[in-house]
Order: sequence, then C-alpha cells, then structure tokens
Amino acid sequence: MSDTLPAPVSLAIEVKHSRFLARAAPADSTHAAQAFVGSVSDPDATHNCWAWRIGGDYRSSDDGEPAGTAGRPILAAIDGQGFDRVVVVVTRWFGGIKLGAGGLVRAYGGSAAECLRTAPRVALIDMRTLVLACGFDDLGSVHAALAALNADKTGETFDEDGARLTVQLPADRVDTLKIRLRDATRNRVRFPEDPA
Repeated sequence: MSDTLPAPVSLAIEVKHSRFLARAAPADSTHAAQAFVGSVSDPDATHNCWAWRIGGDYRSSDDGEPAGTAGRPILAAIDGQGFDRVVVVVTRWFGGIKLGAGGLVRAYGGSAAECLRTAPRVALIDMRTLVLACGFDDLGSVHAALAALNADKTGETFDEDGARLTVQLPADRVDTLKIRLRDATRNRVRFPEDPA
C-alpha cells in the first residue's frame, strides 16, 4: 500500500551555490499533476524539472538538464519513499559551479527524496464502486447498512421495481456490506454489475 500527501510541501537546499527548491503535492490525475507543474514552475529559474506517479501512469522531465539527471531521479525518489498520486517539481537556480551528471542526480533526487521523507503522509485507500438494486421496501435497510459502513452513495435512480444505487466504499468493506445487505433484506438486494 502506498501513501500520498495530504497537502503541498516544499524543501530548499543549496549545492555548490546552486539553489534547489523541491515542491511536492498530491495529484489524483495527470491533469492535476500538469496543473501543479505549471503553477509552481519559475520562468526565471535555470531549470524546472519534475516527475509524477499516479498508479501505473508516470512521467518525468529533465527540462534541459542532461538526459536522465533530473526527472528520473525525482521519479525514483517518489517511488523510493513509497508515494503514489504525487507530483514533484524541483526548481534550480544555477550558482556558477557545474555539478556534473552525478552531482545533478544527487541534487535533484536528493532534494525530492528529502522533501518527501519529511512530509506528512496519508495512506491511500483502495476504493471500489458497487452498483446495487433493491425494492422500495428494502430502501431503509439498505441506507442503514451503507451508513454503518461509511459507504458514500454517489448515485440513485428509481423505476417501477425499486431503486438502483451506486456506492463507493473501501475495497476491504465490500464483502461485509454484501453480507449485511443479504441479512437485512433476506437476500433481496441484487448486484447487477457483479460478474457471474
């Protein structure tokens, strides 16, 4: 299980007169990650290098630094610190002394890793969406079961047979909810989108 950030964080370091500012934020989509990169990149800085990981989707940019010396080390810091759904931008203001490829990798990766290492964390919870159908007589029992397991109702429609609800809840509570609904309604709740 991975963690994410509850809010944006930052950390500044100096390496041989170059200033590095690592800024990290939670991102639940590539659009959110791109928006963060755009909002914190400094056009007056020498480089704004970045990386993000959102599940299996990841990207990185060296922004003009030698290939593989900035974006990939930042991504490695995200993975190494056990984060997901996170974007990190490391901005560099050149201080007059060249760092070499190894120095750049250490500076970019190190500032990103330290920024994340010292940041507050929140565990990512694997959520599931469940569709269920019930008769009107069972609606009260269904809503009580949803409330008891902190399931969020994200949609509800009605027809002549009753209600169709879409709910979201932590994956580890799905089986418990199904058992509770079965017991509360004498097995009258149906899950039309479950694989047979």
